[in-house]
Amino acid sequence: MNTNIKLTIPKDVREILAVLNLNGYEAYMVGGCVRDELLGRKPNDYDITTSAEPLEVKKLFPKTIDTGLKHGTVTVRWNDQNYEVTTYRIDGEYFDNRHPKEVTFTKSLEEDLKRRDFTINAFAYNDTTGVVDYFNGIQDLNDHVIRAVGDPNKRFSEDALRILRAVRFSAQLNFMIDDKTKLACKEEAYRLKNISEERIRDEIVKIIMSDHPEKLIEAYELGLTKIVLPEFDLMMETKQETPYHLYDVGTHTIVALQNTPKDLITRLTVLLHDVGKPITKTIDETGKAHFFNHAIEGEKIAKSILRRLKFSNKIVDTVCFLILHHSDEYIAKPKYVRRAIRKISPELFPYYLDVQKADILGQSDLTQKEVLKENAKMRELYDEYIKDNNCFSLKDLAVKGNDLLALNIKGKQIGDILNNMLNFVVDNPDKNTKDFLLNNFEKFK
Repeated sequence: MNTNIKLTIPKDVREILAVLNLNGYEAYMVGGCVRDELLGRKPNDYDITTSAEPLEVKKLFPKTIDTGLKHGTVTVRWNDQNYEVTTYRIDGEYFDNRHPKEVTFTKSLEEDLKRRDFTINAFAYNDTTGVVDYFNGIQDLNDHVIRAVGDPNKRFSEDALRILRAVRFSAQLNFMIDDKTKLACKEEAYRLKNISEERIRDEIVKIIMSDHPEKLIEAYELGLTKIVLPEFDLMMETKQETPYHLYDVGTHTIVALQNTPKDLITRLTVLLHDVGKPITKTIDETGKAHFFNHAIEGEKIAKSILRRLKFSNKIVDTVCFLILHHSDEYIAKPKYVRRAIRKISPELFPYYLDVQKADILGQSDLTQKEVLKENAKMRELYDEYIKDNNCFSLKDLAVKGNDLLALNIKGKQIGDILNNMLNFVVDNPDKNTKDFLLNNFEKFK
C-alpha cells in the first residue's frame, strides 16, 4: 500500500465507490486508469473492482446492465455514463487462450490482482487505502518496464492476446519489455492463431497509431507478426538494392510510419504501401533492384489483409485506392496538380500528399530534397484551389444531367459530355459556368 500518493478520482467514480463502501464492501478503481493517473495521463475510462458480488451490486444501484454476471461484471449506469463494476475473482482454467471456463468470486483483492496481465496494470486505488501495488508496478513504471504479473508463460497461455498487448503498451508508453516476459512472448506466440481477427486488428491499430510505431519491429523480432501479419515479415526480409533506398522494405516502411500524421487511413496506407514489393522484386544485370507494378500487386495484397482483419469496407476501399496511386508522380505545376486532384479526388488528395511525403522521408537523400519541395508545392496549390472552390468533380460542375436532357441529349452521351466538360474545367477553372459550357456543349460531344 502507498498512502502517500493521492490520485484524482472523478466525481461519478467517487460516488460509486462511496455507495459500495457505505454498504460494507471494499471498492477500488483498478487497472489502466490507475496506471494512467500515476503517469499523469488522462484515462480513457475507469473500471471499478469490489468485494461485492454481482447481485449485491445490482441491489445497490437503480440502473444496471448485466454485462457479464457469471464473470462478475455489472455495468452501473450513473449520471448517464456507464461504469464497469467487477467482483474480485479468481479465474479458472482457460479453454481458448482467451476466456476462462469459469471464475470463482473471492474476498481477496490480492487474488484478483494476481490474474491481471502486467504489473503496471495490476494497481487498485481508493483515497482511504491509497495505491495497492502487490507486484512492484510503481517500480516498473519508474523503470519504464513492461513485466508480466507472476509467470509470463502462464499469463500468455491464459490469454494469448496479452502477447500483442505487451508490444502495444511498449509502443504507447515507450517502455521496454522485460527479458523474461519477452522470452515468454516468443515461446507462446503460436497461441495468437487462436485469437479473433478483430482483437488482432485492434492491437495492430494501437501499435501503429502510437507515438512509437517502430515497436512493430519488436513484434517481428519476437515472432508475433509471423502469426498475425506474415506479409510484414516478407517486407522485413526484402532488401532494396537501389540508390534511392537505405533500408529493406520493412524498415523503410517503419521509418515512413514515423513520419506520418496520426491518422488511421494514412498510417494503414503507409504500413501497407509497399506490401507488393516482395513478390514483384527483380534484379537487373547491374545488380539493381526493380519493383515493377508493386503498387498494383500491393493493392490486391492489402485488400486481402484488411479484409482478413475485418476492417470496414470504407477503410478497405480508401486505403487500397491510396496504395494503388501512392507512387503516382505529378509535376508541381497548376495544370498537372489540378489533373492529379481530379484523378485522386479532392477528399483523398491530402492523404496522397501525406503518404508520398512519408514515403520520401523513408528513402535515401539522393533526390529527397527536390521531391519534398515538389510535394510542398503541390500542397500549396491544392490549398489554394480548395480555398477558391475550384471544380474537380461532377457534383461541382456548373452543368448537370438535366441541363443536357433539356437539349435532347440522352443515355450514355450525357455522362460522356459531362466528363469531357469536367476535364476541360479542371484545366480552365474560370470556365465553369453554365452559360459557357452549354453554349459550347457541341465541343464536348
